[in-house]
Amino acid sequence: MSEKNKLSLSVQYPDARLEATVTRAKLRRWVQAALLGPAELTLRFVDADEGRALNRDYRAKDYATNVLTFAYNEGEEIGEDEPTRADIILCTDVLEREAAEQKKTVEEHAAHLVVHGVLHAQGYDHEHDEEADEMEQFERDILESLGFPDPYAD
Repeated sequence: MSEKNKLSLSVQYPDARLEATVTRAKLRRWVQAALLGPAELTLRFVDADEGRALNRDYRAKDYATNVLTFAYNEGEEIGEDEPTRADIILCTDVLEREAAEQKKTVEEHAAHLVVHGVLHAQGYDHEHDEEADEMEQFERDILESLGFPDPYAD
C-alpha cells in the first residue's frame, strides 16, 4: 500500500459535473494508495442513465449503483509484474445523493468509492461477512492514510 506501483490511469468524464472537484490528480493519488501491484485502470464518471444501463446489462440489476468494477483479469493467475486491468464506473447521481444522505463531502465519498472499486479490481470482495470485514478494514486504513475519516462510521 505504501510503495508506489506502476499505474496507467485513464479518467473519463462523460458526466462532467465532478471534473472540477474530483480531479485527475486526486484520483491518481487515491488509486495509487489502494494498489497492491501494477495496474491499467480506467475511471469513468457517468450519469444515472448510463449507470443503470451498465448495471442492468452486466449484472441484471435495473438501477444505477454507486460504483461498478469490471475486472478483466479476475480469476486469472496474475504474475508479479502483470498489471490488474479494470474499468471502474462511478455514477455521479448516486455518489452525490449518497454523500448528502451520509452527511459526507462529495470528495470523501468519491475517494471511498474509488478505493472500493480498486480493491474489487484486485480481487477483494464483500459477499461474505469475513470478506466484508477484511475489505472494510483495508478501506478504512487506506482512507486514513489519505487523510479521510472512517467511511463506515455513523
